Amino acid sequence: MLLASFLFASMGVCIKFASAHFNSFEIVCYRGIFGVVFLYAMTRVRGVSLRTQVPMMHVWRSVVGTISLAAWFYAIAILPLGTAMTLNYMSSIWIATFLLGGALLMQGRNLPVRRQGPLFATVLAGFAGVALVLRPSLAPDQVVGALVGLASGVTSALAYLQVSALSRAGEPESRTVFYFSVGAVLVGAGGMVFAGASPWNGAHVLWLLPIGLLAVLGQLCMTRAYASGATLVVANLQYSGIVFAALYGLVVFGDRLPWVGWAGMALIIVSGIAATVLREREVPDSPAEEHA
Repeated sequence: MLLASFLFASMGVCIKFASAHFNSFEIVCYRGIFGVVFLYAMTRVRGVSLRTQVPMMHVWRSVVGTISLAAWFYAIAILPLGTAMTLNYMSSIWIATFLLGGALLMQGRNLPVRRQGPLFATVLAGFAGVALVLRPSLAPDQVVGALVGLASGVTSALAYLQVSALSRAGEPESRTVFYFSVGAVLVGAGGMVFAGASPWNGAHVLWLLPIGLLAVLGQLCMTRAYASGATLVVANLQYSGIVFAALYGLVVFGDRLPWVGWAGMALIIVSGIAATVLREREVPDSPAEEHA
């Protein structure tokens, strides 16, 4: 998971440069094409069949994962890299929010609401962290990017839950990432019909190669990490991506956040870790999580 977080943060740097020349749908599509080719060759070499017994699970993972990807790429283009990464990595906080909603719906049955006080506190702390991150760093033209970044975190939570479900169903990580890449190609190409396609000229085209490579390797590492079964450890280590992205923002792009912004990032990380710990301890197999 540490390696996956570093690879995704590095991909964010490349996307930041490429977004000056390509729209988000183009980057999603080209990233998916690279993934399809790479993973098809990988599965052939390893002798892994692409035939699956759970096609609709892959469809759902591809839909929510691609929406999250497109939203994240758009947020990276608009916001400071560390801010965009932080909003996308709120998945544990959103999962805790889903569980609280499930607890309210199922009050008196499996999830008594009175047990969810600590989880509710972590959710509030997480959103307080979002307020601290966004308030000092947003320019007027970045509001839409912030909202899209928040949406990427919601759909990312759904995608991570589905990755865990696919691993429990016995799907190898290469097959899971292959079908996700296919979904990225389809959604990206469909978006390009409406958003248009940029001409391929100049050295900026070269940014597409590392984006595809870093994305595929990061997805494989992330999927393997969640397949290990150590969900608590994996979900917590995922937050290292915020640190990597913040360092990249400082060194490469000269991003300067006031101390309030850094405090917000720290609050989101702490609340996300706490939410994951409480979720695993209190409601590890809740119907709300299974449905999500």
